[in-house]
Amino acid sequence: MNTGAAGSLLASLDWVSRDVRPILARALDGHEVSVDDGVTLTRVAGRDLHALTLVADEMRRRQAGDVVTYVVNRNINFTNVCIKHCTFCAFSRDHREEEGYLLPLAEIVRRAEEAASLGATEVCIQAGLPPKLDGRYYIDLTRAITAALPNMHIHAFSPEEVLYGTVRSGLSIREYLTELKAAGLGTLPGTSAEILDQEIRDVIARGRITVPQWVDVITTAHALGIRTTSTIMYGHIETPAHWIRHMALLRSIQKDTGGFTEFVPLSLIHSEAPMYSKGLVPGVRPGATGIEVVKMHALARLMLGPSFRNIQSSWVKEGPKLAQLLLAAGANDLGGTLINESISTSAGAQYGQLVGPAELHRLIRDAGRVPAQRDTLYGIVHTYSDGEDPESPLDKIDDAEARFGSYRRLIASGAFRFTR
Repeated sequence: MNTGAAGSLLASLDWVSRDVRPILARALDGHEVSVDDGVTLTRVAGRDLHALTLVADEMRRRQAGDVVTYVVNRNINFTNVCIKHCTFCAFSRDHREEEGYLLPLAEIVRRAEEAASLGATEVCIQAGLPPKLDGRYYIDLTRAITAALPNMHIHAFSPEEVLYGTVRSGLSIREYLTELKAAGLGTLPGTSAEILDQEIRDVIARGRITVPQWVDVITTAHALGIRTTSTIMYGHIETPAHWIRHMALLRSIQKDTGGFTEFVPLSLIHSEAPMYSKGLVPGVRPGATGIEVVKMHALARLMLGPSFRNIQSSWVKEGPKLAQLLLAAGANDLGGTLINESISTSAGAQYGQLVGPAELHRLIRDAGRVPAQRDTLYGIVHTYSDGEDPESPLDKIDDAEARFGSYRRLIASGAFRFTR
């Protein structure tokens, strides 16, 4: 019944349910997975789920090969003070709270320079939205890092931050992004996406950037040659059908612009998130289950792999062990070393703030794959052959918190206390 590529794999999967098997066969034969078929696949369980992951792994092999990539980068979350009160965010503080901080420009540059000295090729900069922020602050910050480190890739400012910059400066989105690019911005994180469904957003983050505004920032960036990542946050009040519609919207944008570099599923870290810990959102789940995490990555490969190529598993959200397992369910990238991670940590993530290249290599090789360091745009810096190990100063750091600090130490210290 099945021919070609689909037949070769599915011939041994005659136990797959009748409604699932044709969808998987069509995906293997290169046909786009429709929204309706994607929703059907969200309901798989048991051996059908196993079949979904096998097909996702085969599609990963065809689309991305056996190389698993990672980037050496550092997160710099320069302030936790924010005018928004998103119910999933445990990171933000009101400007009157004693735990609010703001890193001076010189300190941000110092952290970027320290990252460069440790082999980082990227700094990822995202933060809260402080009241009365100078509208050109993000532009000035980008210019300062570029002046100190002209070869450092600046991956910075979510669509929410870009929109805030435009509001505070009076510039249009296009004008603002044009100035950011001229100042040295490399790429935008595609965060603040959460679920691209306005009804859900109005429940979990009323007043946050809207779906049309998020799409406007992203597509304008792509039109200006600024590539972006893309994300989804799941495991709260959304349904699996929301996942599929979210991915379908991203796929539609990618067909028009080709500007996305990757897709990163981010499961909700619930324990300290106000929506869960304070009961602010009725019916919120305690994050995604393990099955949901595996299913999400496999679905992402089927829905997005043909146009995105790169599906990332987040060791910060899922822990290194589950992130490694996801390499057999459609993922081909393990993200970054991070060095400092504040946003997930503040919400209760338990997996530390740094995973060095040597440990990433161990996880990759144990999964039967080939490790490679990449840059932000997925250019390969170095592919490591058997027996070849990285020589990174990050692997010599025994206590990352003692060396780089931590979010909890930062908010408890008075060193960078926020003042208006």
